[in-house]
Amino acid sequence: MTQTAIPFLFMRGGTSRGPYFNRANLPKDRETLESVLIAIVGSGHPLNIDGIGGGCAVTTKVAMLSKSDDDWADIDYFFAQVAVEDKRVDFRPTCGNILAGVGPAAIEMGLVEATGRETSVKIRAVNTDAKVKAVIPVLDGGVEYEGTTSIDGVPGTAAPISMQFLDTIGGVTGAFLPTGSIRDVIEQIEVTCMDVAMPMVIARAESLGITGYESAAELDKNLEFFRKMESVRIKAGEAMGIHSVAESVTPKFGVLARARKGGTISARYFMPWSTHPTMAVTGAQCLSACVLTPGSVAEGLADGVPRSSPAKVTLEHASGSIEVTVVYETENGATIVNSAGLVRTARLIARGEVLVPKSIWKGD
Repeated sequence: MTQTAIPFLFMRGGTSRGPYFNRANLPKDRETLESVLIAIVGSGHPLNIDGIGGGCAVTTKVAMLSKSDDDWADIDYFFAQVAVEDKRVDFRPTCGNILAGVGPAAIEMGLVEATGRETSVKIRAVNTDAKVKAVIPVLDGGVEYEGTTSIDGVPGTAAPISMQFLDTIGGVTGAFLPTGSIRDVIEQIEVTCMDVAMPMVIARAESLGITGYESAAELDKNLEFFRKMESVRIKAGEAMGIHSVAESVTPKFGVLARARKGGTISARYFMPWSTHPTMAVTGAQCLSACVLTPGSVAEGLADGVPRSSPAKVTLEHASGSIEVTVVYETENGATIVNSAGLVRTARLIARGEVLVPKSIWKGD
């Protein structure tokens, strides 16, 4: 056989989708792993025509699972963001939507045993060292996927997966406010740089010449906006202590505007070279922390900001809304996020083997 077969699950996690692997079935060294993931996804073509990617950043994500040696966690979740058109893999960030499928995938792979009507799985996101508790619905000793919970950006309904994110502050930069300031002015644009679940550069939409209510398609066509945003993102990322920002999806970028549909605030999230069709789970946590932090760029934009913990923050996004429950405290004027809770859904779409040429990897 001229190709190497690798067992995998193909799953939707939240509003993202991609292959889930047992880490033991993939190359150990990072360079070979990168080449294998590029081949699997079909990176290097806008349609990912020679792989199983979907031609969009939310469908070229990869989850790799293993039993954890951490005293707290059951499962280690190693994430990779594979580029659509560039043959490149970014191992810096994590993904909260794909994480919604980690608990079910761990049960499907036999890494965790399903018990009772619900199984709690403790997950360590190794990219950022964040800890997540996921509660997975169980039916007849296996994952229950059918249910009545809907999330904006996914058609139909499914069983709810409750996720509680812990230890999310400073996972990449080591600080809640990596620049040391609640606001910075970069290229005449006022921004708040935060690292909560995902390092982000956050600005008011109007400061970048947009309303913040545009669709993802409308924003993706606005090349001048992306040029300006990327310039600000690179300089802000460097100020946050992040290296090689131009080649990385970290930090992400978000813009804020007043809510129009009863939510707390309107937001758009960028991946960063295209607009997220909905909202990233990690990004939602960072944006919610921004809303709850006095003096940030969100101050004065948000409606009905909760002033006690736990606080429910509803972010209106391009396809609907997402609600984040934040447990926090305030110390010397700074917001300290203790945990953030969200409800997502997931579904196992396919299982089997994905093939890569032996010239890339002969297998172990």
